[in-house]
Amino acid sequence: MKWTQVKVVFEFHDAVLGADLISDVFYDLGLQGVVVESPNMSPEEGWATDALPLPEVDAVSGYFPGNADGAQKISSLEEGLRVLGRRTGITTRLLFQELDEEDWAESWKAYFRPEKISDKIVVKPTWRDYTPTSPDEIILEIDPGMAFGTGTHPTTVLCIRLLETWLAPGIRFLDVGTGSGILMIAAGKLGAGLMVGVDKDGVAVDVARENLSKNGFGPGSAEIHAGDLLAGVSRTFDVVAANILSEVILLLLEDIPKVLSAGGIFICSGIISENRRKVADRMADIGFEVLDVREKDGWTAMAARFIGPK
Repeated sequence: MKWTQVKVVFEFHDAVLGADLISDVFYDLGLQGVVVESPNMSPEEGWATDALPLPEVDAVSGYFPGNADGAQKISSLEEGLRVLGRRTGITTRLLFQELDEEDWAESWKAYFRPEKISDKIVVKPTWRDYTPTSPDEIILEIDPGMAFGTGTHPTTVLCIRLLETWLAPGIRFLDVGTGSGILMIAAGKLGAGLMVGVDKDGVAVDVARENLSKNGFGPGSAEIHAGDLLAGVSRTFDVVAANILSEVILLLLEDIPKVLSAGGIFICSGIISENRRKVADRMADIGFEVLDVREKDGWTAMAARFIGPK
């Protein structure tokens, strides 16, 4: 399959905000990752010693499959950027490049470097070297492959930070929409006794299985199935996580109590901040008690316990 790289070069008075706004347009189309370039990037000392030269312009790039669905999404991207420009004054121009599948799979790797996403947890690409800065650091080795989920997007970072708080050793963990497997790996490294993942994308299932193996989790402790949301899930779990879009979370909420053990915790992320109240109100209607709310870069994640209808 061919892929199309769409690079959005932009000018705005606040480059960081501009990159976030354009990234959100990509994410609204279902992309799980983008590449952000800035002439003002300044990594922390000791990080990314093999980094590329700084870019000359501010830009955000995303990758679309070279088929009818990809073409439709590119058209939607163009319209979304026009709306964004009228609303904010940001100016953009688009550059297109066609890539073979092998080139697409490798092209973004130059931009993926180790990143410390909490006080203890570091997400490290399998092809990068990294020396821990303290003995209690937890290293998550990840190669997103075709699943393209690096684990450093704010929605994933928030999920992992909530897992640090609410996951107890030995628990059973379910990840709905597992992608590259990063949440399962984090749960395993934090002490989960059993991790189960479900994803409707067969490629993601294969990628997640490989990543779990690289981190030392095999069939005895980790299971991954192809399926749509909770279809085929018959067991109960102590912690269930879903890092997906707000609209999907709202659809999923009714069925979550069926897979939660007594006193279990549901962690959801992928909620744009303007939808936070809508999700929280729906949780309350169903019988969830919200225990923890985290926000980062315009995204919200929540941890809640099902206590039953009022």
